[in-house]
Amino acid sequence: MNRLIFLIFGALSMVCAGQAELRTALEASYNSWRSAVIRKDAATWQRVTAPHRRMEVKNLIVSEKRPFPAAVFDLPAPPPALDGLKFLEATRNGPTAKAAYFGKINFGVGGAPTDNLLVLSFVQGGTWLYDRADFVNLSALPEVRKELAAGDLKYLKETPEARPSGVVPPVPIEARSAKTIAKVYVFCPGREVQVQVNKISRHRFANAKEAEIVIGGAVDGPNEVQYSVKKLEGGTGTEAMTIRIYLLSETPGVKPIKAFEYQLAEGEAPKPFGTGHFVVDAATQKRLAGK
Repeated sequence: MNRLIFLIFGALSMVCAGQAELRTALEASYNSWRSAVIRKDAATWQRVTAPHRRMEVKNLIVSEKRPFPAAVFDLPAPPPALDGLKFLEATRNGPTAKAAYFGKINFGVGGAPTDNLLVLSFVQGGTWLYDRADFVNLSALPEVRKELAAGDLKYLKETPEARPSGVVPPVPIEARSAKTIAKVYVFCPGREVQVQVNKISRHRFANAKEAEIVIGGAVDGPNEVQYSVKKLEGGTGTEAMTIRIYLLSETPGVKPIKAFEYQLAEGEAPKPFGTGHFVVDAATQKRLAGK
């Protein structure tokens, strides 16, 4: 019996040591990334950021016709510090890991911060590389806020997004700098809609009313829009729905141009898949220039 107790406590000690070692490595990665952002240190930012995330950020910036890497550091506020936050756990699944924190997460945008959840994601690249941060506002989840404050990690263990997936996302294809800035807008209550523009820019919307930048922008001549539609649990399948592509002008005062639309009135059945097109020609460019 004494030997069994010794083995159990020995195993627990190894688990705690592994957790502490992982936490130290992940926090060092995040703090290096945060410091690079604050100091506008492009070389360090490139070195400590996950490759797929670097390319996603670059693609988004050049698709908005902003300078890369300078625009990486054009943020409304610095990334939050971990100082003062309650460390909850560090978990690893193969080449991926997450670290979770609870407390008054300060984004430096004014107002008194409240107790919320911050989950940091990392991937392996020789060392742990910073991927992304997910902020969970717990104002609508008061019971979860109480649980986390008491050290109960049930919410983290039952939420797939809070667990490392074990899969490192592939590096996206590098996008060309956009000639014409474009956005995809989707309104899809009760449905999941996936949109792909020119086989490069991929978007997923679920029960949403959102717009996202088209990676690579719109090209001169024909542009292709592919979409798929799927009913979500709880949806009726009869909701109104809209998919649009807008072209954005760089001339002050000129409104966006609606280049593509697939729209359903309430009660209409959507096609599960579809392909459409729009054209950017000389007349379109003239309108975008406000002429």
